[in-house]
Amino acid sequence: MKGTHLGEFEELVLLTIASLLDNAYSVAVCDELSKIADRTVKLGVVHAVLNRLEEKGLVKSGLGEATATRGGKRKRFYMLTGTGKASLIRSKEIRDELWQKIPHLALNRTV
Repeated sequence: MKGTHLGEFEELVLLTIASLLDNAYSVAVCDELSKIADRTVKLGVVHAVLNRLEEKGLVKSGLGEATATRGGKRKRFYMLTGTGKASLIRSKEIRDELWQKIPHLALNRTV
């Protein structure tokens, strides 16, 4: 397994998979990220990140049932692994600790 350190976009994809639960497939991840992050998210980039996260052991995937709507094609669904959950929790802990270290008044100042 490769390292479990997360880049920003990897973390966003993992969080999106966690929030979509059983409906986390590439197009749904892409659409949800575009909506929530209010930024353009390209499907090819999401596919690349999903593959990288699977190589790292942070997600696993499986094929759903074929549907007539998709011309008999099956969707690939993604879910967090235990390592993926632990990585997200650790990332949140680090961010929370850093946010707590910022003096309240420091955020009110502009440079």
